[in-house]
Amino acid sequence: MTKTLAASRPPIMMIDSDADRLTNLAISVEDRFPQVSELLLGEISRAVVQPADRVGGDVVTMMSSVDFVDEESGAARSVQLVYPGEADIAAGKISILTLIGAGLIGLRAGQSIDWPDRSGKVHKLRIEAVRQS
Repeated sequence: MTKTLAASRPPIMMIDSDADRLTNLAISVEDRFPQVSELLLGEISRAVVQPADRVGGDVVTMMSSVDFVDEESGAARSVQLVYPGEADIAAGKISILTLIGAGLIGLRAGQSIDWPDRSGKVHKLRIEAVRQS
């Protein structure tokens, strides 16, 4: 990943307990999922970390539901961001240990992020709405 891509990312916010748990999770899967681990750890390190009561309802947190659009393709998706053991693609529950999951965490409704797919192609993902569970 280029430094320019990382530098152009929007500011993000995370709940302190999510950041702690996600850091441990990313480190634990570093050998199996190096790309996701690196990207997730990078997002955690640049996030403003706050107690849950200081993070707005429009911020993508663990267990929130997110409507987003791939601006290049126009494809719109609605997903819930979950921990790996709760992932169920058919039910719209995506793991934080997917590239999309790692890219969505911490963003607010209205923000966009340039984010790579598995092949390295960068997509601009725009958050349309966030619903807390």
